Amino acid sequence: MSKGHQLMRKLIESTLISVDGVFAETDFSKFFAYQDETYLRDGLGLLLSGDAILMGRSTYESWAKIWPRSPHPWAERLNTIPKYVFSSTLETASWNNSTLVRGDVVAEVSRLKQQEGSNLLIFGHGLLGETLLKHHLLDGLDLSVHPLVLGHGRQFLREGLNTTLKFVAAKSFSTGIVTLTYELPSEGR
Repeated sequence: MSKGHQLMRKLIESTLISVDGVFAETDFSKFFAYQDETYLRDGLGLLLSGDAILMGRSTYESWAKIWPRSPHPWAERLNTIPKYVFSSTLETASWNNSTLVRGDVVAEVSRLKQQEGSNLLIFGHGLLGETLLKHHLLDGLDLSVHPLVLGHGRQFLREGLNTTLKFVAAKSFSTGIVTLTYELPSEGR
């Protein structure tokens, strides 16, 4: 087994949220105003720790428009890393190194986790992230809490969502962002 690889890959979700738990709303640019060089470098470290990204259709469609031409520090990595796109409606996934995955999400992600490799990553908490959390397939959760109270938008914590988290670490950034890192304990999986 080569350095950095493990017997079973871990699946880590990284999500931006407001203090009041909103992870998606109409003007997402409010979140980006708090992201300085130190925060972006930390996020790039997470991105480099993985060897594939899982994403749903919505994330794929928006990212495939933005990242191929972006000068952002993460762009090169995002454009080259393998991407597994879970969708029953997309016809193609033409962004570099993208594989369209159809069928049972739980079975496909379980299969990917069994393959040799480094971490699998998911950014954001849409339907795919919610499904993976609900079926106990997430191993880690990084919540980047931004100093915003939005008062509306999609809530991360919703009725019916039930899991146990183990606190691992907290990092604070000068812009007011606090990243909370949790593990999802293996018992009960």
